[in-house]
Amino acid sequence: MRNTKAFKEAVAQTLAELARRGVTVRSGTVADVIEKNVNAVAEQMGIQVRSAWRYFDAAGLAETIAQQHRDFKSGSAAHGVGQAPMPPIDNPELALILGSVPDALAETGGDLYAVVLNAIVNAWLAGHIHGEDGCPGCDGSRGSAGHDWDARMKGITAQVPDIMKWFDRDKWTAALHDSGFNVTRR
Repeated sequence: MRNTKAFKEAVAQTLAELARRGVTVRSGTVADVIEKNVNAVAEQMGIQVRSAWRYFDAAGLAETIAQQHRDFKSGSAAHGVGQAPMPPIDNPELALILGSVPDALAETGGDLYAVVLNAIVNAWLAGHIHGEDGCPGCDGSRGSAGHDWDARMKGITAQVPDIMKWFDRDKWTAALHDSGFNVTRR
């Protein structure tokens, strides 16, 4: 199905409709939704997939995706869904995480998935440790050693990382280029 002219046009039309609504979605995600929807229509109506295309509405699908996007944004902000406590922007641990990305790209041979996963896990952990005093799920889980965020930050700061360097976009980008990798849009 994905190699047909109808499918490619449907993806392009839907992406254009989403752009008109100010929503950016990865083209692969849109393609997955279209494939699922067209197959579902064909199955439910007992028709062939090529006949199900007459029921496809790019504007309608784009509006549905845009509405879900708006609902998610407003719901997340209002209810804190998916909002991990973030450390302060000048946090030394966050600087170390940012600084590790170019080196990790070089070490993994450009395995962006491994690098992003590592950065996300470390940022989540840093945010969780920073915010765990306000985390009701953390009560009683600290054990006898506890989690002393101030002691952790002092230990990281004692390593004397160049914290502000990693919060300068130009310096970080230069380090990324030095790793031999670059992020470019296709």
